[in-house]
Amino acid sequence: MTIEQAAAQLRAREISSVELVQESLRSIRQAQPRLNAFITVTEDLALEQGRRADEELARGFDRGPLHGIPYSLKDVFATKGIRTTRGSKIFADHIPDRDSAVYEKLTEAGAVLMGKNGMHELAYGITSDNPHFGTIRNPRNPACIPGGSSGGSAVAVASDQVFFSIGTDTGGSIRIPAAYCGCVGLKPTSGRVSRYGVLPLDFSLDHVGPLTRNVGDAARVMNAIAGFDRRDDTSSRQPVPNYFPPPEFSLAGRRIGVAENFFTERISPAVAAAFEGALNKAEKQGAKLVPVQVPAPGDVNILGRLILLVEASAAMEPFLDRQDDCGPDVRMLLAQGRLISGADYVNAQRLRRTYQRRWAEVWERADVIFTPTAPIEAPEIGQTAVEGEDIRLASTRLVRPFNVLGAPAISIPLSTSGLPAGLQIAARAFGEREVIGIAHLMAN
Repeated sequence: MTIEQAAAQLRAREISSVELVQESLRSIRQAQPRLNAFITVTEDLALEQGRRADEELARGFDRGPLHGIPYSLKDVFATKGIRTTRGSKIFADHIPDRDSAVYEKLTEAGAVLMGKNGMHELAYGITSDNPHFGTIRNPRNPACIPGGSSGGSAVAVASDQVFFSIGTDTGGSIRIPAAYCGCVGLKPTSGRVSRYGVLPLDFSLDHVGPLTRNVGDAARVMNAIAGFDRRDDTSSRQPVPNYFPPPEFSLAGRRIGVAENFFTERISPAVAAAFEGALNKAEKQGAKLVPVQVPAPGDVNILGRLILLVEASAAMEPFLDRQDDCGPDVRMLLAQGRLISGADYVNAQRLRRTYQRRWAEVWERADVIFTPTAPIEAPEIGQTAVEGEDIRLASTRLVRPFNVLGAPAISIPLSTSGLPAGLQIAARAFGEREVIGIAHLMAN
């Protein structure tokens, strides 16, 4: 069931929000021992919010399409009075005294919080194999990783434990789990959704966005959470559109950029075949495939990794005396970040702006570009390399550039005969409406 379908049933009095909550709780209890998608389940709060939604709808007070709908949050979003662990032993008992902007907006929209999702420690990795809160497993094959760092969020959505979840994406952390688990994941333009109250991994690369069961639901959630926030100095004042494209929106005449370099290199046969199928589908719907040479995406990736190393270490500077409480992979990355010079960091940020300007030429030639989300299917838990490439680098290779650029990108499921794969659709800054519209047509 989608948000749209559940919302219609709620308003027709065919089902109640409390019943949706109870079904979500049953699903969580059943799946938790096998998949481990949650760190904290907020059962009492969910039942209270569900009863309130039913009372409001009964008296004609309708907060919109998310009213009464169960959802979850990645455990980096501050929730007043509810522990927010960041997937870390360091923050295992952290109880915020404020709410994040996203949680405020979703509460105002009447959505029902079921709990806080598990994640890769400190949001700093792609396996979601967490040494403190346990391994999170892929619902399509529990022997495989779900991706990360928003692994628990993707698992909760893909296994129908909740209707949607909110994750963060610093180098692919929404889109990679979406691709590996077979759901939809949207990384909006930098600043489109407020990061106020989000425990940071990286001050300039973090993005906030939804994971959903379909593209239409991603638009519904974006309509609720996007917008300027005076408490967040990275928040954009750009006007927020209705993220649903008009009914007449079509692929006919759309220019779909297909990279001739980097984004189609070193792709697994299964992913390559699925991606080729997506290109054929777009052409059949009237889109024009436009070959493009994208400016130095490998260099952009290097810049992104360098910036992340420095800024993540800076974010954790107050907790250096607790570094031994981190897992070995995170501890190593934090140590590497402290070895990078200030000059290297400043030069990386200067080059970042240069590449943002150079990528403007791509958007002059194409309305969006299509790429695979990840070049591989979900690796097995404990696997460290594929075809000689480190799992982390392979998983982030095709998604990280759009964090550096700050451009919107969505991952939607590709049709495969085995494990899920993802189609990534990216556009110029603040082009979410175009991205969502084309994704919706490609997914149907």
